[in-house]
Amino acid sequence: MLERLEQQKKLTLNQWRIILTANLGDMLDFFDFFLIGYVLAFILKEWNITYGQSALIFVSAGLGAVPGAFFWGWMGDRIGRRTVFILTALNVALATGIMYFTPGQDALIPGWIFLAFFRFFVGFGNAGMIAVDIPLVQEFVPSSKRGWVSGLTTVLLPAGNVLGAISGAYLAPVIGWRGLFLVGLTPALLVLMIRYWVPESPRFLMRMGRYEEARNSLAWALQCDPKEIELPTTIPDEEKTRWRELFRYPRSMAAACTIALSQTGGVGILMWITVLFVMVLKITPAEASYLMIWVGLLGIVGRLVASWMSDFFGRRASGFVIGMGGAIAMALAGYWYDVYIGTLSVFFLLIMIQRFFGDASYAIIGPYIAEVWPSRLRASGMGFSYGIGNLGKIIGPLGLALIVGSSDYVSPKVVPVALFPALLFLAFWYGQAALMFLVLGFETKGRSIEEISSALDAPATAAAAGPARAPAV
Repeated sequence: MLERLEQQKKLTLNQWRIILTANLGDMLDFFDFFLIGYVLAFILKEWNITYGQSALIFVSAGLGAVPGAFFWGWMGDRIGRRTVFILTALNVALATGIMYFTPGQDALIPGWIFLAFFRFFVGFGNAGMIAVDIPLVQEFVPSSKRGWVSGLTTVLLPAGNVLGAISGAYLAPVIGWRGLFLVGLTPALLVLMIRYWVPESPRFLMRMGRYEEARNSLAWALQCDPKEIELPTTIPDEEKTRWRELFRYPRSMAAACTIALSQTGGVGILMWITVLFVMVLKITPAEASYLMIWVGLLGIVGRLVASWMSDFFGRRASGFVIGMGGAIAMALAGYWYDVYIGTLSVFFLLIMIQRFFGDASYAIIGPYIAEVWPSRLRASGMGFSYGIGNLGKIIGPLGLALIVGSSDYVSPKVVPVALFPALLFLAFWYGQAALMFLVLGFETKGRSIEEISSALDAPATAAAAGPARAPAV
């Protein structure tokens, strides 16, 4: 059934609709996720929030992201990618909107605790959406285009941060920081688009033994008559998915989880950067939000470049180059935080460069950690490794806060002393991911999902030429 898809040379309008829907989903999802950074810039000093309290607000989303990725990834293999896509969009939107009712800092339940509690559920849904939308897109396109198409799926993710920056710079002064949370209800509208545009993955339907539905889904994507696609002569039984089977693939497990931990550096800097701009550059929160618009736009460019690199140079080489670039730029930003070229801050310039590489890494890493698992475990494997990587949403913000000084009230004079070791800590995670691409990773460029699955499931007697080596071809 999939032969016609694999022979495809040009994507159809319907395939582009799926890509667009996933892009909008990620953009709106991450608008809600990073919105807290802009809100916090407005209430930080007014509420006398400490570094420790700020870190807990940031970290709570990471705490939710770990079980969220595990749960929704597993559900994606159980009930389907499309259904989980809808549920996670609602999850994120509702958890964000309810923070409009955040009480003041002197209330019975202090505002920072209220924010931390509901940020847990934002993270729970955010991780789940990523765990299913990339596998969904990959399963609708031919192998020859899977790298750049699935990388393209992540391109608008920084635009979510740009929307947050625009909201912080222009909307917050008008509607207040609480009003920003109401804007965060927008992803709920995505549900209508998913229901109208996005069918269930044909590969998931085939695995469930629902071949007629799979043929209709595939025909919709290819925009052809379903009768032109031949059904298999024998229909195998429904293939069950057991979460514990992931541990039968130690190389996939080790590579995907260590590489996914690069987001420790990415989330760590993105959560704090608006606040750091305020303190290091001595500017207002609105001005810092404006600078973040340019940071986000360069991140989009980085993802476009990385999406192309993924299929041109391969996943391993591209992952190594992008990861090392992110590590070096992060370390230099911390070292030269107080250097200016005329009126241009080198700190701001290097953060821009870092986000080019940092955002680019997601366009390779996200698709890659979905590719290294057998077909029947793709969403579960993606969810598990992304969930482990989501520990970075805890380690990154909390680690930076501890290095800077978690018991001190926010004060510009505290930051410069510890900025270099803090950013060096974040740089480490990009560097280790780059090395893991070379040490543990195997190449998936140009190989069909079924070919990778067969190589991983090769009999143990063929191990010398099978699962350990075949994927590296």
